Amino acid sequence: YQGLTFYSPNINIFRDPRWGRGHETFGEDPFLTGKLGTAFVRAMQGSDPKYFKTITTAKHFAVHSGPEPVRHAFNAEPSKRDLWETYLPAFKMLAQEGKVYSFMCAYNRLYGEPCCSDAFLMNTILRKKWGFKGFVATDCGAVYDFYMFHKTAKDSVEAVAQAIRAGADNQCYGYSSAVIPAIKRGLLKVSELDTAVARLLRAKFKLGMFDPADADPYSNIPYSVVNSEPHKAHALKMAREAIVLLKNKGTLPLKATVKNIAVIGPNADDKEVLLGNYNGEPAHVTTPLEGIRNTFSQANITYAKGSNVIDTPGYDRIADFAAALQAAEKADVIVFVGGISPRLEGEDLKVKVAGFNGGDKTDLNLPVVQTDLLKELKKLGKPIVLVLLNGSALSINWEKENIDAIVEAWYGGEAGGQAIADVLAGIYNPAGRLPVTFYKSIDDIAAFDNYSMEGKTYRYVNKPVLYPFGYGLSFTKFAYSGLRTSANAITKDNKSITVSFEVKNTGMYNGEEVVQLYIKQAGEAMPLKELKGFQRIMLNRGESKTITLKLNRSDLMHYDSKADDLGVVPGNLTLMIGASSVDIRLSKPIQLN
Repeated sequence: YQGLTFYSPNINIFRDPRWGRGHETFGEDPFLTGKLGTAFVRAMQGSDPKYFKTITTAKHFAVHSGPEPVRHAFNAEPSKRDLWETYLPAFKMLAQEGKVYSFMCAYNRLYGEPCCSDAFLMNTILRKKWGFKGFVATDCGAVYDFYMFHKTAKDSVEAVAQAIRAGADNQCYGYSSAVIPAIKRGLLKVSELDTAVARLLRAKFKLGMFDPADADPYSNIPYSVVNSEPHKAHALKMAREAIVLLKNKGTLPLKATVKNIAVIGPNADDKEVLLGNYNGEPAHVTTPLEGIRNTFSQANITYAKGSNVIDTPGYDRIADFAAALQAAEKADVIVFVGGISPRLEGEDLKVKVAGFNGGDKTDLNLPVVQTDLLKELKKLGKPIVLVLLNGSALSINWEKENIDAIVEAWYGGEAGGQAIADVLAGIYNPAGRLPVTFYKSIDDIAAFDNYSMEGKTYRYVNKPVLYPFGYGLSFTKFAYSGLRTSANAITKDNKSITVSFEVKNTGMYNGEEVVQLYIKQAGEAMPLKELKGFQRIMLNRGESKTITLKLNRSDLMHYDSKADDLGVVPGNLTLMIGASSVDIRLSKPIQLN
């Protein structure tokens, strides 16, 4: 994969924590996914009126999120309400607000039709309803699936014709040699081929590939920006801001006077784990162990791997456990860096071990070997900080009850280890928020291959969860007050209202807060809550700010069965302001007319 067209972002909805590719996405919420995806597209494609810096690709259109082992053959059949309210909104937002110039159609079928031969998806919805002007690429090898797995075409010639006619212009791992035979067999018109070719040529024009270098403002970006100091600083900023503090019994931040730290765990000194997948190759990756050594240079740092990420056949944990316990004996605090790995969760991985299959998870627990080691370390009576490196929600029930502090650091990239150390030391006050729900058990959610949203994600789950969507702690505290709106109703004439309130830092540290705006609309089959606004703010100790968010009529649409599309459904709304989807601080009723 090379060139100026990128197969990103993945804006599928992370509807099930078992999906191995979920860490490529922006989470489980359509609104959040659309907003973050739009920001990604605008930054990557640039703001020049004539030229693109790069072209980004919204994928995988449209209903795609595992299971990985059957992705080439399965047929997704969500309700029409789930299709329009959950699976399509982010794609619509990227097409209309982000002006993304490429879409990628998915491998699977939707209502019986392969997505890459589905004219309703690519032409009726994407181009006619949403006004998309760019090109569509197939997922790599998707055309092959038509006749090998879906059985909707008898050979590659028919499959190529079906894809082009339906609106798939570029075929990754396609069959260009089948195009002329398709025309000769009457399966494809020259005019249909011309349409696809024209779309691809326009993309090349917009990338400046046929123009002199001095005409394109992006053609003179120097190579020296790669791995430049500002970019390395930005990598650290991103890694810091993504960290979510899940639990803290006063253990963090660690005191500057700490003398002995035991760093233990299978991910403590693993560079590859930090990079996730579909990643670049950084010049240097700072592991958590290196970051802790950098930041706590005056302390004695003792390291032991302690265990593998998972138990594997023939693995003898006894020696690793013994080394970890020895390292921890003289420590003032134990930092355990565990979690899982992109070698276990990811795209179509040829892995079948306990807890994982084909890149997906088969349970949600922290691998048992790690929990067993944590239980042994707990017997030492020393404070333990658990740092998690993972790309999906984990059911860390024992850990929540028994560990002193838990830090969710995800796959933090080249500066991930330094960001972790900065949080442990209090150099950075964490303010990340969970973009997914952490369930108590895999038994609390429906079958993985069930694409109904019933009981899944914060919008529909009706059981207690371990950590809710939008959750995240800070070293400080915040108070909310004074909720008011510019109007008490949203109407055809008054298409938006402003929502204002005050937030005050009432704790002992400077810190950031992520304020969240939710709605609950009365009515049958409506979601329990829906995110409709958020803002990350910085407040010094004792400081207050007035926050204003905008609530748009266009963001309040729900499924209209008569139109078979989204529309405004009049009714009563409850507007809610909170620090998470569960921690609601302020609320007010409004009307949608």
